[in-house]
Amino acid sequence: MNSKKQLIIHADDAGLAWSENKATQVGMLKGSISSTSLMVPCPWFYEMAQFCMQQPELDYGIHLTLTGEWKTYPFRSITAPARIPSLVDKQGHFYPNRKHIRNYAVLEEVELELTNQIEYALSLGLKPSHLDSHMYTLGVRQDLLDLYQKLGASYQIPIILSEKLIAYTGEPPSQFKLPTEKCIESIFMASFQEFEGKGLTAHYDSILDNLPEGLSILLIHPALASEEMNQITLDHPNFGAAWRAEDAHYFTSENCKDKLAKNNIEIVNFKSPIVLNHLGA
Repeated sequence: MNSKKQLIIHADDAGLAWSENKATQVGMLKGSISSTSLMVPCPWFYEMAQFCMQQPELDYGIHLTLTGEWKTYPFRSITAPARIPSLVDKQGHFYPNRKHIRNYAVLEEVELELTNQIEYALSLGLKPSHLDSHMYTLGVRQDLLDLYQKLGASYQIPIILSEKLIAYTGEPPSQFKLPTEKCIESIFMASFQEFEGKGLTAHYDSILDNLPEGLSILLIHPALASEEMNQITLDHPNFGAAWRAEDAHYFTSENCKDKLAKNNIEIVNFKSPIVLNHLGA
């Protein structure tokens, strides 16, 4: 039984925008963020990739992306749209929600797009420590989960499997077959109710004060407060600009560092032996 408290503080969505990249970079170099993952189809992916390669001691993965949720900031696929018609609209953009992927995505087209995302990242010289799924979209169908595991095995890169993350998608986890010994279920991510209620600072303080023993992951989405983020997240307060700015502030704060120390929480990442052992890597 692992009686220690180990926590991965993981910043999703690197590559989304310059403001997202900068907050993640500062949080990893000077704050408490221990891991990130990069969205290959996004406009600022290349800049974040260069940063990661210049800081090889940092931990980063690939945030496999099949959806683009922003009203005025769509994502284009890495694959030519004509080759993946079930995944993109007439303009060649990903659809904004998981429902379309669940109902219409052709498995072979998903495999082609995700393989191309990984291959492009590797071609630049990136050495990702893990793969994860934007909006956990790969958790909405069994064949997509199977593909996710296949990609991890093929590239020998650990993946994040979790019934809790499946539940976040609205799908019932009980309908899926998963290797439970490799799943991580102590996963935390703020909700819009918490953001609107007591606020994210109070929410994160509570998580750190009550973190269970063993391995946990805290998923965050930091970005600098900026006009860039205001425009990207237009009419989308859930994980919007104010939310991301609060994440960026908290995880570079002395309060966060003090909470981690006071609660004897060890910050780890996907390169840490205990994490690799848990994931079977």
